[in-house]
Amino acid sequence: GAPDPGNPSSIDPDQINTWVEEGVIEWWGWQADTRIVFAQSHIIVLPSSYGEGIPVVLLEAAASGRAVVASDIPGCREAVQTGYNGLLVPPNDALALAQALRTLIADPERYRQMGANGRQLVLARFTVSQVNAETLALYQQLLSNH
Repeated sequence: GAPDPGNPSSIDPDQINTWVEEGVIEWWGWQADTRIVFAQSHIIVLPSSYGEGIPVVLLEAAASGRAVVASDIPGCREAVQTGYNGLLVPPNDALALAQALRTLIADPERYRQMGANGRQLVLARFTVSQVNAETLALYQQLLSNH
């Protein structure tokens, strides 16, 4: 997506442009249809340093059969079983992130298997009906305790 000027830890757009010009990154900006991005990718990466619930992008990536590399923080831990459907790395650790990516890039069979595992994980635990049922059960439990 686009940089968030209201977020003090957001990367400045000029810095992003510099990295693009130097060939350090490929920046696609905001994409309304993530399926197109996932179809062109083997591994989806979410380096984040703050918990944000379960990031939908990780569930979308897994449902699309893509391996994921994400920060080892709450939310990401619920979507990524390290070694099964992706890898978790310490937040704010660029070297660990790079090493995780190198590990997967060097082993296409492994990232393909992780992608397949991720799809199965989403189908087993994160469908809309499952999440709705678990949420309703939690509310019913909370109401019955009061």
